[in-house]
Amino acid sequence: MKKSFDKESYKNLGINELILLGIYSAVNNGEKCTLGRLVKESFNLFPEAFCFSQYPEWPDSRKLDRPLRTLRKRKLITGDPKTSFSLTKLGKTIALETSRTFRQRKLFK
Repeated sequence: MKKSFDKESYKNLGINELILLGIYSAVNNGEKCTLGRLVKESFNLFPEAFCFSQYPEWPDSRKLDRPLRTLRKRKLITGDPKTSFSLTKLGKTIALETSRTFRQRKLFK
């Protein structure tokens, strides 16, 4: 997956969709999606959505806490911060659909 998308390309997406894409990207690169890896991946892909407001060059892991609980509750992901995260079948479907919208927008520019 491309590194660091332009803010305009993801400003209308919710944080949950961005996190699903972060998990998908990490797993798709053959890596275990630990919390630290997810923070790094999410920040690298979507820096303005996952940065500290006062220090935009640093990732803010707190922005993932509640959304991760919501995603687990909605059965879109499995795992926890102590081990690792993975997408459920439905979570992967949503991540792929979201990924396709990025590719389609690029085609129409």
